[in-house]
Amino acid sequence: MPGHFEPLPGGGAAVALDDVEISIIRSLTVQLLELIGPGPAEDASADPLAELFAEGPSEPPADPVLRRLFPDAYGDPEANPGPKEAEEQRAHSAEFRRYTENDLRAGKRENALAVIRTLDALTSAAGDSGAVLKLSPAESRQWLSALNDLRLAIGSRLEISDEDDTDLLYRLPDEDPRKPMVMAYLWLGGLQETLVSTLMP
Repeated sequence: MPGHFEPLPGGGAAVALDDVEISIIRSLTVQLLELIGPGPAEDASADPLAELFAEGPSEPPADPVLRRLFPDAYGDPEANPGPKEAEEQRAHSAEFRRYTENDLRAGKRENALAVIRTLDALTSAAGDSGAVLKLSPAESRQWLSALNDLRLAIGSRLEISDEDDTDLLYRLPDEDPRKPMVMAYLWLGGLQETLVSTLMP
């Protein structure tokens, strides 16, 4: 799909999106939000200090996509540690996860919501052929984070672990059921790359 981000004078970025592109990004982002999970419940503590020290999960998520989005903080997946070292890494990762995952989820949720809000505002102002999305510098950073999360999620579903996997995806036949997901993955990568370039000084 055509379209790439370009810098705006004074900061921020802009990209022309048609109705189909808007719909694809919004749909994928809604799915990402559903995967990340809801925010704090309505009856959650109103005490900000209590919220700050609220404990999150200590075990890695069961879903491989969530494991990719919220990886263990300790340990090298390429390494082969001994039993004692592996146990220490698991303990450190569990402790780190307990105190950081809630905040990480909240940040990813807020970035995804920012994408949906900007797309909804664009849709209400757009014609049948789409419109130009204009993002402030802060919105650009939220979009960049959300695009990265979307690509990590899709890449995990496609079982992409390195650049060689991506090269294989380019050669998938059109009848392969993974083809639409691959096209979305590659297209989002292009958007992400051009958005990064607009944020560079």
